[in-house]
Amino acid sequence: MNKTDFLLRLKLERGIGYIKMLQIASQLDSEKVEAAQLKQLDLPEKLIESSLQAFYNEKYEKIIDRIRKQCSVISFFDDLYPKKLRQIYQPPLILFVRGNTNLLKRPIATIVGARQATNYSQVVIDELMPNLIKKYVIASGLARGVDGMAHESALHHGGKTVAVVGNGINHFYPAQNKFLQQEIVEKGLLISEYLPDTPPKPFRFPERNRILAGLSDIVIVTEAREKSGSLITANMALHENRDVYAVPGPITCDLSKGPNRLIEVGAIPIVDFKLEEPFQNIE
Repeated sequence: MNKTDFLLRLKLERGIGYIKMLQIASQLDSEKVEAAQLKQLDLPEKLIESSLQAFYNEKYEKIIDRIRKQCSVISFFDDLYPKKLRQIYQPPLILFVRGNTNLLKRPIATIVGARQATNYSQVVIDELMPNLIKKYVIASGLARGVDGMAHESALHHGGKTVAVVGNGINHFYPAQNKFLQQEIVEKGLLISEYLPDTPPKPFRFPERNRILAGLSDIVIVTEAREKSGSLITANMALHENRDVYAVPGPITCDLSKGPNRLIEVGAIPIVDFKLEEPFQNIE
């Protein structure tokens, strides 16, 4: 059995979460997974039993066949798995994707911000986009507000976009972005670390943010409150040594407090729409 299929089986096995899955995966040192190899893993006996149960469960074969008909599956062990994403803390071991996977080979700019963003974000994103798409694929999280603005602007200007969602890719969340999600599948790439039928839950969106940060070469924050998912993404990006850019705003505006604070601690302020100097450090 190849490693990707075995990881899918582990993903389906009850009682095996991310940490246990990582413990097992870290000891898979051959191209093929065999039962004899699993029995020799340096792991607690119960975890070895769970891995063997996943290995032998015949029901999983049909489930995996159905999943592969719905989407492509990329595991940590595949060549297509993004190199930048391998480097982050707790990288996703499985990605479920629909669309153009070649976009993962290109430089990526992640744009994030508030769900209640104002027209200020829309104007800034639209003005930045023509220069950005010359060098980057645009990534965001397909949420309301800035995420949707970023995806739509990229598509409108003829660029490519990647959406990383906090639910299974068979769900449309939020519902208002259903047609945008379908367009992204046709013209870009949709990514999730969750099984395709996994419903959206609040705790999954912070988990999603680490993937957005990990995929990116740069992160841009337009408007965000001081305590928000956007700043979580930006701080993760800083932790992973990505360049973070922030759009300054009036100190009287709650939605500018996040970007202004990022600038205060070292983010690069975006002061015009040329972006030629700051964005020249791409390998």
